[in-house]
Amino acid sequence: MINGVALMCLRVLDLDEAKTFYVEKLGFDVAMDTVMDGFRWLVVTIPGEPPTPMMLVEPGAPLMDEASAEHMREAIARGYYGLGALKTDDCRATYAELASRGVEFTEEPHERFYGVDAAFRDPSGNYWRLTQPKPVG
Repeated sequence: MINGVALMCLRVLDLDEAKTFYVEKLGFDVAMDTVMDGFRWLVVTIPGEPPTPMMLVEPGAPLMDEASAEHMREAIARGYYGLGALKTDDCRATYAELASRGVEFTEEPHERFYGVDAAFRDPSGNYWRLTQPKPVG
């Protein structure tokens, strides 16, 4: 039986730039940054949360051929990728904090039927929602 998420993978265009963004701007922690078997393993986590590690991965060998990697890089840069929504208890306050750190938002916080949310993209182009969900029920 599946009982959780062990690892999420987010494709990025530049590992060092992504590391700076996710750690310095979004406040994630580095869980691992090492090279093993010729592959850089860069894993970040959200502080204080039960660990759901997010591995930042550049498209390319050994996972895919160069033609496929180039197609993926183009799609990432256009904003066709992203994992979904990052949860916050106060979307407006988190929006202001992240904007002051240089995160460029594509949508300011708005009330939605499911809560308050905003949108931003990382330096690679990945699309994220920043969501303050309404209580269920």
